Amino acid sequence: MKRVTGIGGIFFHAKDPKALCAWYKTHLGIDVQEWGGAAFSWTDDSGTPVGGTTIWSIGANTSDHFAPSTSPFMINYRVADLHALVKVLKEEGCQVLEKIDESEYGKFAWVIDPEGNKVELWEPPAGQ
Repeated sequence: MKRVTGIGGIFFHAKDPKALCAWYKTHLGIDVQEWGGAAFSWTDDSGTPVGGTTIWSIGANTSDHFAPSTSPFMINYRVADLHALVKVLKEEGCQVLEKIDESEYGKFAWVIDPEGNKVELWEPPAGQ
C-alpha cells in the first residue's frame, strides 16, 4: 500500500502572523494572500500545471488546530487511501486521533508522531 504521496501543506504558528507573512513576502517573494498563506501549484519540469497544490500558511498562536501537540508547526501529507492508511497505522500501534473529517476539500485524519507532533493526513478529492 502506498502511504504518503507528497506534501499537501505546511502550517505554523507565529506570535505576529501579519508581520511574519510580510517578511516572507518581502524577503522570499512568497505571494502571501489575505488569508495568511499561499498556494503553490504543482508543475512538471516544463512548467505545465499537473493538478495539485501545496498550501503554506501562518496562523496565530491562539489557534488550537495543532492540539493536542504543542509544536508550532504541522505538516499535511497527501495520501492515496486515507481510511486504509488510518487502519494500518492503528494496527501498528500509532497514536491516531479518532476524528476523520470528510468534506468537499477531501478527507482528513491526524496522527501524533513519537515526538508529540500532530501530523495531518489528507486524501484530496478525486481529480486533484
